[in-house]
Amino acid sequence: MNMTKRKEIFLRKTIKQIIKGFTPVEILVVVVIIVLLTQLKVPHVDVSDNARSITVLLIRDIENALDYFYKHNGFYPSTIQGLEALVTKPTAKPEPKNYHTGGYLKKVLLDPWGNPFIYRNPGEKGLIDIISCGPDGEEGTEDDITNHDKP
Repeated sequence: MNMTKRKEIFLRKTIKQIIKGFTPVEILVVVVIIVLLTQLKVPHVDVSDNARSITVLLIRDIENALDYFYKHNGFYPSTIQGLEALVTKPTAKPEPKNYHTGGYLKKVLLDPWGNPFIYRNPGEKGLIDIISCGPDGEEGTEDDITNHDKP
């Protein structure tokens, strides 16, 4: 038999095996592999620490923007004006006289859980309060993060 004839016979056998499908042993091997993979333990990643760190950084960004607002205008925005005063010039009193063109932030920031920060002036714990209600979204609970927390 010449080489081309051998290749042709080999290809025919291979094609027939593929057409016939998998043998019971091959199916068993695949099932065992799937069972073993489902038994693997995936390490738990705690995203709460990461979200907390991001929240602390966002609060610092807000504090910095508020400081620039104060330096330009001599006062912090009122509670009624809120953090929106860092994005667009407030029209409620007290009206800022030296408001920075373009504002102090590009947009009102949300915490990592998609909730707006609470802003108070005067604050209950300091001159101003900036509060993230944390993952539960409720103020006054253990998971709150504020500008008064120690880093």
